[in-house]
Amino acid sequence: MGYEHIVVERDGPVALLTFNRPDRLNAFHNPLMHETLDAVAELDADPAVRAIVVTGAGRAFSAGFDLKAAAENPKSDIEDWEQQMQLQFDFIMQFWHAKTPTLSAIHGYCLAGAFELMLATDITIAEPGTKLGEPEVRFGTGIVAMLLPWVTGPKQAKEILLTGEDKLDAAEAVTMGIINRVAPEGEALPATLAKARMIANASERSVTLTKRAINQTYQVMGIDTALRTGLDIDVLLNAGGGPEKREFARIRDEQGLKAALAWRDARFKDA
Repeated sequence: MGYEHIVVERDGPVALLTFNRPDRLNAFHNPLMHETLDAVAELDADPAVRAIVVTGAGRAFSAGFDLKAAAENPKSDIEDWEQQMQLQFDFIMQFWHAKTPTLSAIHGYCLAGAFELMLATDITIAEPGTKLGEPEVRFGTGIVAMLLPWVTGPKQAKEILLTGEDKLDAAEAVTMGIINRVAPEGEALPATLAKARMIANASERSVTLTKRAINQTYQVMGIDTALRTGLDIDVLLNAGGGPEKREFARIRDEQGLKAALAWRDARFKDA
């Protein structure tokens, strides 16, 4: 499988998918998302693949959706936003819906859309210095896949999402149930691959049906309806905009993304 923005490798029954845009902190743009959708669908349909591990090249798992690429492809109406948000939603949720167990090895930064994608995987192991979070409210946008309240409690989810927390420490994320554990420095990917091999060595039928049973528990509780409602709200947030979103976009367009991010973060430096 040849791709431009991801790398797919296989070690027996374990597949490793690596986001490969290290110069952009593996930010997700449309070509990467389409490649990932194709790759995961192919791996999930392959009976020889018993576990899928996802990680990022370079110094980060991912900084989230690519804001620079978004600026280069402006949306003209709500239908454009619906199409874009649906792509992002499907890109995230493929890891939840895959019948094959999915695992994420994270390091550096795991923010915004990458944070949501990490939540959609079945198991997550992090490097000690990993910073996690969802900064969307700080510049007037929203959450594509509102998984956090389902993974941790409502109090923790609201604290992270309503403040735009983007420096959540990996150790603290473990106590919230957001990730499984923190590996020693440099060991997150090897530890995740080892966990994937344990899954691959178990009964395939038992693993597949157990994951299905867990996911169906959430379906009974209404996760599908809740996530669809959250996505609809995110479309409205992005299509309608607000003063913070407009100012962020203005600075980004006139001075560049780095200046826009500096403006966003300066408003919270004393918080």
